[in-house]
Amino acid sequence: MREINGALAGEGVRCCLIAARFNETIVGQLLQGALRGLRQHGVAEEDIEVVWVPGAFEIPVAAAERIHGGGVDCLIALGAVVRGETPHFEYVASAVASGIAELGVRHRVATGFGVLTVETVDQAEARAGGKLGNKGWEAAVAALELNSVLRQLRA
Repeated sequence: MREINGALAGEGVRCCLIAARFNETIVGQLLQGALRGLRQHGVAEEDIEVVWVPGAFEIPVAAAERIHGGGVDCLIALGAVVRGETPHFEYVASAVASGIAELGVRHRVATGFGVLTVETVDQAEARAGGKLGNKGWEAAVAALELNSVLRQLRA
């Protein structure tokens, strides 16, 4: 029996983080968590790139362009979509989640989804370094692990 498990080894892994400026205070905390996770698992500073976009809706477009340019092993999406009084929340949350998932599948690149989709700013804060941890850190570590799995599957 063959069993494949991902390793959390970031040496030589090139990572691009796409971060939304909208809700920048929350996203900044997600970014710090993601960077901490990458560094903690051996990703070198020169292998980390951060790209800022206006909002979460723009993340998949920038991610697609970055993947198309090559040289990326992991892509980590970071943003915060907070429900308002209109259906705008559903459209943005669905578009960014579908877009990132589609890019990962189509281009077979490891992705980490650190886009919060929450009801309130308090919920976002709890997930961006508060009492519920840091989803940016979790997204970065998940991307590293998936990258390891993909490399093993290709071998």
